[in-house]
Amino acid sequence: MQQNQFLAALAVGTALVMAGPVMAQTPLQDAIEGDFGYLQSLYTHLHENPELSFEEKQTAKRIAKELRSLGFKVTTGIGGTGLVAVMKNGDGPTVMIRSDLDALPVKEQTGKPYASTARGQNYLGDKNLPIMHACGHDVHMTALVGTARRLAAMKDQWSGTLVMIGQPAEELGLGAKAMLEDGLFSRFPKPDYNLGLHVNAGLPAGVIGYTSGYALANVDSVDIEIKGIGGHGAYPHTTKDPIVLGAYIVTALQTLVSREIDPQAPAVVTVGSFHGGTKHNIIPDSTHLKLTVRSYSDEVRDKLLKGITRIAQNQARAFGLPEDKLPVVTKEENYTPSLYNDPALVKNTMVAIANQIGKENIRELKPVMGGEDFSRYGRTKDKIPGFMFWVGAVDPEVYAKTKAEGGTLPSLHSPFFAPDPRRTITTAVDAMSTAALNLLGKADE
Repeated sequence: MQQNQFLAALAVGTALVMAGPVMAQTPLQDAIEGDFGYLQSLYTHLHENPELSFEEKQTAKRIAKELRSLGFKVTTGIGGTGLVAVMKNGDGPTVMIRSDLDALPVKEQTGKPYASTARGQNYLGDKNLPIMHACGHDVHMTALVGTARRLAAMKDQWSGTLVMIGQPAEELGLGAKAMLEDGLFSRFPKPDYNLGLHVNAGLPAGVIGYTSGYALANVDSVDIEIKGIGGHGAYPHTTKDPIVLGAYIVTALQTLVSREIDPQAPAVVTVGSFHGGTKHNIIPDSTHLKLTVRSYSDEVRDKLLKGITRIAQNQARAFGLPEDKLPVVTKEENYTPSLYNDPALVKNTMVAIANQIGKENIRELKPVMGGEDFSRYGRTKDKIPGFMFWVGAVDPEVYAKTKAEGGTLPSLHSPFFAPDPRRTITTAVDAMSTAALNLLGKADE
């Protein structure tokens, strides 16, 4: 999609509803503002009571209760602690809206009166961990409920099927896969479109950001076990030093991106951990590397992963190690695939959102190398078009002051991350409700 075509479409659409530099409140926005007291109470509750991945039992129970009260048919326990809520409202397309449920093992330091003091265990059984919604999933859930409340109240204005899901374990990259394997697209109405949103710690509240095409990366975790022949540090000639070999492997891996991947194809190979040895004068018999590998296209991903194995093993051969002592390279099976926002769906949706909140509140953003398992819903054999957009979360005054002073805003996953609740939530509900209404058929058609 050409950028000038998209901006032209935005300009035409926005001109229809803008009467001047300041847009009047729409009926939808008035309704959302009137509902904010309820949503604020829900947000505060969710923020104060976070749960870790695959432990979101009470969280799922609360969201299920909210959606049942609106007339949705709700099924819980999907993919572990996930939920699916369905509202059928005549003929028309099926639109799925996803929120994630889980929080992070982070000790909150925002100083907010509703700051989390929760502690709990993770799905592995580690106990007494601090827990915080440091990635904004509490906003996502509140926006899901807020959108459900608006669409349930506006059933005379749309026709079709609405599927709203609460997904567990996004922070592990495992929740979408678990829900799909538990029959999300076979036991429940299969979507024609998938929609999601995510807060953005680098945008002011009131702003919606978007990326067309690739938006987030393939995320692979790779381990390299490097074998050697250990011995005394004073007699290195009697050994095959795995630490020196590891250093050569780390250096050689840098050529994968710089010399083997097209410079216009983004790729990252980062060695995040290099462990080996126990004492100053002992050459160990093994070391261990941990890598994160990022890409957008599956072709680049495959080339990176194969290249890591090739480099590690051939460096070992160059060091004179026998075949039975070559490095063992393994990757986690449950990787997070790249997120591709369907360009046609992006264009259609963003014109509608710009009409609703004003073109001046829209930002086109560059793709980033983070990961999001929302991508899996578009990776099935059905190839369902999907779109995840960004919702600015920073108090606009704080944003402006920080930028003016050249400061740095707290990022997602920071213990200091604190969204501006009113503007973030109301904008999220406004944008998602608009996106859904734009896709669902009209009730009188």
